[in-house]
Amino acid sequence: MRLDAPLRAGEVALVGAGPGAAALLTLAAASLISDCDVIVHDALVSDEVLSMAATGAELIPAGKRGGRPSASQADICDMLIEQAKAGKRVVRLKGGDPFVFGRGGEEVRALAQAGLRFRIIPGITAGVAAPAMAGIPVTDRSVNATLAFLTGHEASDESRMDWQALAKAFPVLVFYMAARNLPRIASCLLGAGLDVQTPVAIIHAATTEHEQTNTGTLQQAAAGALEAESPAIVIIGDVVTSRTIWRDET
Repeated sequence: MRLDAPLRAGEVALVGAGPGAAALLTLAAASLISDCDVIVHDALVSDEVLSMAATGAELIPAGKRGGRPSASQADICDMLIEQAKAGKRVVRLKGGDPFVFGRGGEEVRALAQAGLRFRIIPGITAGVAAPAMAGIPVTDRSVNATLAFLTGHEASDESRMDWQALAKAFPVLVFYMAARNLPRIASCLLGAGLDVQTPVAIIHAATTEHEQTNTGTLQQAAAGALEAESPAIVIIGDVVTSRTIWRDET
C-alpha cells in the first residue's frame, strides 16, 4: 500500500508533523492531514500544519506538556480506539517523529491489541531539524563520529542516565524537552567531567516565526544564565562552534 493512499474507515495513521513548518511535512503526511475525519494532535503541532485539515475534520487536542494539566497516555490510546471503532479515518498527529520521544510505540501497541488497522508516517525529528535551521550540523567530521539523542525529562535523582558514560562516549549530545531541566543537565555533565567551556545552543520554536537560538557555555547553562524557553532543543558539544548563518543583505 502507498503510504499516502487514502485512509480506510476505522484506520489510524500515526503521522509525524515535523518540527513546525508545514513546508517540512512529508508528502504522505500532507495528504493524510488534508483527507481524514479526525485529527488527534499534540500541543506542539503548529497552527500552520493544523490549517491544512480537511473542511469538517474534527480537531481534538491531546497534547502532553510538562507541568500542565494534560490527557494521560491511556486516555489518548482509548480515544484513538474509540474514534477508529466508530468508523472514523483518524490521523494521530505528533510533532517531529512519532517514534522519537513521541510515545508512538505505546499507541501502535494499543491499536494492534484492539485489532485496528494502522500505518506509520515518519516525520523530520526536531533533534536534527532544529540545529540544522540554526546553522549547526549535528555531525561534523572534524568533531564527532557519534552523537546521542536524549530526553531532558531524565535529569532527576532517579535518572536512568549514566552521565559519565555519556560524557565519555558522545562528543555531541542533543536533548529534547530540556528547557526546564537545563541547569540540572549541565550540572550533571560538569560533574561527569565535561569542560566548563563546552559550547551549548538552545533552539526555541525551530522553523516557526518565533524561532530563537541562544548560545553559551556549559558553565553558563548550569548557572541558569542561558535563557531556555519551551519548546526547545538543546545541543551540547563543539559542533555548536561550527554554526554558520546565512544573512540576506539584499
